[in-house]
Amino acid sequence: MGAGPETAAATGSGTAVRLPLAARRRVYIETYGCQMNISDGELMAGILEQRGYAVAETPGQADVVLVNTCAIREHAERRVLGRVSQLNGLKRDNPDLVIGVTGCMAQRMGDTLLERAPYVDLVMGPDGYRELPERLDALAEPGRRLSVLSLDPAENYEGLEQRRTSRISAWVPIQRGCDHRCTFCIVPYVRGPEKNRRPEEVLAEIRGIAATGVTEVTLLGQTVNSYARGDWSFARLLAGVARIPGIRRVRFTSPHPNDVTPELVEVMAAEPAVCEQLHLPAQSGNNRTLKRMLRRYTVESFLERVQMVREAIPDIALSTDIICAFPGETRSDFEDTLDLLRTVRFDDVYTYRYSLREGTPATRMPAHWFIEDGEAADRLRELIEVARSVQTEINRSEVGRVEEVLVEKEARGPGQMLGRTRRGKVVAFAAPTSLEGAYATVELTGTSGATFTGRRLANGSQPAEPT
Repeated sequence: MGAGPETAAATGSGTAVRLPLAARRRVYIETYGCQMNISDGELMAGILEQRGYAVAETPGQADVVLVNTCAIREHAERRVLGRVSQLNGLKRDNPDLVIGVTGCMAQRMGDTLLERAPYVDLVMGPDGYRELPERLDALAEPGRRLSVLSLDPAENYEGLEQRRTSRISAWVPIQRGCDHRCTFCIVPYVRGPEKNRRPEEVLAEIRGIAATGVTEVTLLGQTVNSYARGDWSFARLLAGVARIPGIRRVRFTSPHPNDVTPELVEVMAAEPAVCEQLHLPAQSGNNRTLKRMLRRYTVESFLERVQMVREAIPDIALSTDIICAFPGETRSDFEDTLDLLRTVRFDDVYTYRYSLREGTPATRMPAHWFIEDGEAADRLRELIEVARSVQTEINRSEVGRVEEVLVEKEARGPGQMLGRTRRGKVVAFAAPTSLEGAYATVELTGTSGATFTGRRLANGSQPAEPT
């Protein structure tokens, strides 16, 4: 960060040292899971780069490989175990290679992971990253293996700089951990209680982001809109971020329906930089199921919040999360969830079949409540069909709209670029690669159901304005 191609800054006992490029240890970080995990990967890279590490492009180039993990579903954990087994093959060519597993899966499995994967040298939970350089130094001792699993109720990584991988959009964590105890969710047990950053630090960080030319930020938290610090509510912080010069788009994820307040909706409607997009996880459309999930709202109160948001922001795009086949869900309960999708008409739905997670309260529910695999799979297919049908209808009705698109990357088609509208809709359209990071005015000309094709208007391109 700021270092030239031949040297890097490393800090030790408060004194900056300049290291030749050849002397730098190289780290490769491979991330699985949610936006918070992506942000944590950038945080680890920033911490290590400040201590003299170089970031490798591939695992084969690295002295340290860190697999940054998710624990939401069992499938994700199996995938990670397979991946670290593959990485062990690199130790044949480089016996000094350090393999670490970090993040939520590391916190959940703990020392068991060291037993199941004897080639893993370091297991580190989400609150251990500040100590990462020192822990890696300790592994220089032959045969040493470490687990760092303490949850720190005060650790929110204030004062540390992320190594941001995008020059277009930035993830900004404002909150870590969660105070909710949804019975299906492992997050409170692997990330600890809710910890909110100081608003002054959040605003200063985003002013720094804007100064680099990045114009879009996404505020992150496990239940991001429950944020509170002193006399700062989430609504006040959101307004402060939206008014920072150079920031043109502000998003946030993932909110909890109970914290969608009139004050928050007022800010979303009034601040031009806040995007017309809201992810509002419903999880189920049946009150009995919501009660077993310990979601602390009803279908009726959820619909009241949807109505409040749409009255204030008629053009808002809504997305949601839905879990089907939760223990005890009857066919009638499941039909209620399908009815919720048809009633609300979400622009996008992230669908999940319930996955038993060891350590969560749902695992202790009566055995006869658990739904047979075949039926659960059938419900997931039906859920996806209804969600996609509604999404396709919505998107087809939007063909012909003219939208501001932030161009993010090259699309698969030759000569095509991919971008996103303010409402979070993905559009592919003909444009030069030089447009990456700029804004373009695009007419939506067609849809595949989930994404759009578009036509860039002749007078519609403008570069992202530096501050």
